[in-house]
Amino acid sequence: MGNLNHDWLTEGMIDYEYKKYVLLAYLKDIKQHFDSAELFPFLSDLIMHYKNLLNVKSNKELIYEHFPKSISRADFKKLKFTYHRMIQDDEMMQEIEDIIGFALPKLEGSINEGKELYDLVEDNLEVSAVGLTPIYAKEGYVLVNQDAKRDVSVFRYQISVFENADEKYRGISTTFLTNDFRDISRTYEQIKMDLVRRFRELPNPATFLVVSKMKFPLPQTILPVAKRMLVRKIEEIN
Repeated sequence: MGNLNHDWLTEGMIDYEYKKYVLLAYLKDIKQHFDSAELFPFLSDLIMHYKNLLNVKSNKELIYEHFPKSISRADFKKLKFTYHRMIQDDEMMQEIEDIIGFALPKLEGSINEGKELYDLVEDNLEVSAVGLTPIYAKEGYVLVNQDAKRDVSVFRYQISVFENADEKYRGISTTFLTNDFRDISRTYEQIKMDLVRRFRELPNPATFLVVSKMKFPLPQTILPVAKRMLVRKIEEIN
């Protein structure tokens, strides 16, 4: 099935059995990804759908807001439209509540499965600094090595800070640079020095090594989890 539209609850036919089929097909697809140790964006997608349903359950007005609206009168001269809500009767509202009642525990079960996989990945990742870490660590490099192999994936990272009235959030973006290798004659420190010579704009870059004790998919699993661990480590430094 691939993905589940954000307004899956109210789009199309509002029918309990049909929506069960749509949701179960989606969760079956998610399970296949988890069975392949692929975490993202599937876990975050599940959490988004779960939170959306909780919001709808706690505030029925959100159900109305999610419903598509049909044009009931149009003033083409002033380009103004009035809309007629497509939901009116209590029977349909009960159908939606039944769908939500079925969906929430199913989504929660899948989320718990994803969290178990996340914990397994995090427990098998180690993040450490390569050489001395400068005071400025908001951008630099990440070296990723899996399962004690010689291959090393090299990324450049950058930390961004987002603020609202109450809190400050840190986000991290990565850009793939190259595939490298390490062996007895080529250390992680040498890879770092080659990066310094290649990219002069970072003469003293923060560089971190991520080692995975187990083999997981790099883009869907190792990198997303490692990015979160790296943000925490940089917060400790700064």
